Amino acid sequence: MARDGDVVEIAGGTYRGDVATWTASRLTLRGVGQVALDADGKSAQGKAIWVIAGNQTTVENIAFVGARVADRNGAGIRQEGAGLVVRRCVFSANENGILAGENRQSDILVERSTFVGNGAGDGYSHNIYISTVRSFTLRSSVSRDARVGHEVKSRALRNDIRYNRIDDGPSGASYSIDLPNGGDATIVGNLIVQGVSSQNSGVISYGAEGHSNAGRRLRVASNTILNRLTGDGVIVHADAGTEVAIVGNALFGGGTLVDVPALRRANHLAPTLPRQVRPRRGSPLIDAGATVAPDLAPRLEPGGDVRRIRGRVDIGAYEAS
Repeated sequence: MARDGDVVEIAGGTYRGDVATWTASRLTLRGVGQVALDADGKSAQGKAIWVIAGNQTTVENIAFVGARVADRNGAGIRQEGAGLVVRRCVFSANENGILAGENRQSDILVERSTFVGNGAGDGYSHNIYISTVRSFTLRSSVSRDARVGHEVKSRALRNDIRYNRIDDGPSGASYSIDLPNGGDATIVGNLIVQGVSSQNSGVISYGAEGHSNAGRRLRVASNTILNRLTGDGVIVHADAGTEVAIVGNALFGGGTLVDVPALRRANHLAPTLPRQVRPRRGSPLIDAGATVAPDLAPRLEPGGDVRRIRGRVDIGAYEAS
């Protein structure tokens, strides 16, 4: 019944097996109160709880739980149209949280949302999996406990990942952030925690499957990265020929921050894990951040609180309290 431009409001409650395909464009699909869509063994088109085929869709205040299908690629949202905004949603125990198909006219924004425990356990499904779209923005969200797959995987031509908490927890997740086809990538102000059971010793991977996207630029600034995995590993991988700016990051635990030795001086490395991620008085992180381009300057802290900078910016994702 929905027509182009409609606002659809869903009353609070748990809806079991109530799956749908949305075909109209410019829809706003909004939960009012606490709304949970529990797949309960059902799927739309054998793909997802929701298949979104229309363009320019906004989804707000909805939990997507338990999508499983025959090909082990069941998603909370399967995005097939161009343009998606997701706000304040939860994706839990699906085979993919969001699975977005290839569409080079599509821009995807996810903000203030939570992805937890998604993945079929086969390494091919992830908390978030974005195929080749024009742009992907992940902001002020949480991605944690992916099952074997990646916390965030995107093949987008442009990726902008800021102010998130990305944490493996005890799960056997793989990369924290995987950008396998290169492109223009910006990663700013995140708390990233590699777990003790991680499937990969790397944390951020760029261009591992070849640079099929135009542009080869990776910028990683003002992140706090905790490596709980025993042993060495390259925390940020970017292959030769990539324009790289990696500055103002705080790395705690084992591993090498980057596989470009000259860049290590622009960051802080410590072999032990801190008791807390926010710098305390006397920390070498305080007022030690570098001057960066305006679009790399951190404005928020992980989770979306305003970052209150006094004097020079501190190294890492947090300002001293």
